[in-house]
Amino acid sequence: MQIEVLKSKLHCVKVTEANLNYIGSITIDEDLMDAANLIAGEKVLVVNNNNGERLCTYIIKGERGSGCICLNGAAARKVEVGDVVIIMSFAMMDFEEAKSFKPSVVFPENNKVIK
Repeated sequence: MQIEVLKSKLHCVKVTEANLNYIGSITIDEDLMDAANLIAGEKVLVVNNNNGERLCTYIIKGERGSGCICLNGAAARKVEVGDVVIIMSFAMMDFEEAKSFKPSVVFPENNKVIK
């Protein structure tokens, strides 16, 4: 049996930009992507802690060290700059493998990875 489990999570990052005129997706600082084991093109669930909105989109690599969290296209209507969001990705795996799998969970400070 295959189940879907949490693979990666960026917990409580702040939206730095909302770009309605872009085709779509979420742009994430490459440092944050690396820390959470996320890749460009990966599907993510974005949860807005300020208004309860939830949306699915895909990742675009942002400038390393910029702290960028930018919702693009239609997703820009679901956030305001300064909103706090949680970004999660999930993976399918065997039920037994899932029992011991440990997701990458990152708690950034001011959209920067704490080392």
